[in-house]
Amino acid sequence: MLSSKKSIINRRNTRKLVFVAILLAIVVITLGAYTRLTHAGLGCPDWPGCYGFLDVPETAAKIEQAEAAFPERPVEPEKAWNEMIHRYFAGTLGLLIGLIFILSFKHRDQGNPLFLPTLLVATVIFQAALGMWTVTMKLMPIVVMGHLLGGFVTLCLLYLLYLRLTPYRVPGGDFNLKKYQKLTLLGVAILTIQIALGGWTSSNYAALVCTQLPICQDGWLEQLTFANSFDLIPPERDTYEFGFLNHAERITIHSMHRIGAIITTLYLAWLAISVFINAQSGFFKSNAMVIAFILTCQVALGVSNIVFALPLPVAVSHNVVAALLMLSLITLAYSLKRKT
Repeated sequence: MLSSKKSIINRRNTRKLVFVAILLAIVVITLGAYTRLTHAGLGCPDWPGCYGFLDVPETAAKIEQAEAAFPERPVEPEKAWNEMIHRYFAGTLGLLIGLIFILSFKHRDQGNPLFLPTLLVATVIFQAALGMWTVTMKLMPIVVMGHLLGGFVTLCLLYLLYLRLTPYRVPGGDFNLKKYQKLTLLGVAILTIQIALGGWTSSNYAALVCTQLPICQDGWLEQLTFANSFDLIPPERDTYEFGFLNHAERITIHSMHRIGAIITTLYLAWLAISVFINAQSGFFKSNAMVIAFILTCQVALGVSNIVFALPLPVAVSHNVVAALLMLSLITLAYSLKRKT
């Protein structure tokens, strides 16, 4: 009895840490988007420090020393701080995930899951490598997109771990929802592809090439070219900052992101409506309504990015709401798995 009570307390404490890590992961994703959208990815030309310092050089002596070490990259304190603040938060998240793994390993004989914490540690290590390569490879698009996806994967794994540690019960009676488990997982896959397309659009500086709705301005079809638009290994360059593809290639990338957005919206809207109509319990109806609401917000943010020419608060929110939409789909998929 005492052992069982201790196991419950340990599980609850781990769950609290995971919840804090989820909030921190959302902050890191937000800061990552802000860093990328303010063109601060190379605000510090080295890694993990900044011009050889642990913080941003701001005194005249430190700036002179920094610019002597990196003459090709004059110090821009605002951009450098954007980058370093992101690194500080990401590093804190990595340490917290390490602590979660240690606690999970320590209490593994009490029923604490160990696979997800282990996977999280591996993901964070790889994510740190991507963060380093983002700088050392001078914003190579595939690395920037991979770093973005790595942040989303970290958040999703933390959320799955939180669900595993949460002893909630799924209401009975919704036997007709069994088929929607696979359909929800398909929704997760479609949204993942769409997020990757968004990352590819952003990392290739193609977000502003299409200025009209729903796909692009007149003549976009004639400019489509897939020859180099989606090459994962680009030609070697001194830097990929501000992009290197021509206008037609950027239009192609942006158009595919728009088409992907339409497909994703239609599928997820259908999924949410279908689950809402077929669900008998308020639990799953609420899940469906949350998905529909977040999806509506995401579409509104996407349209606002075009109409108002990518305002920074809207563009950052577009990234964060995409993450929340993914978490809402994971909630539905996980709940349906428990149910079925």
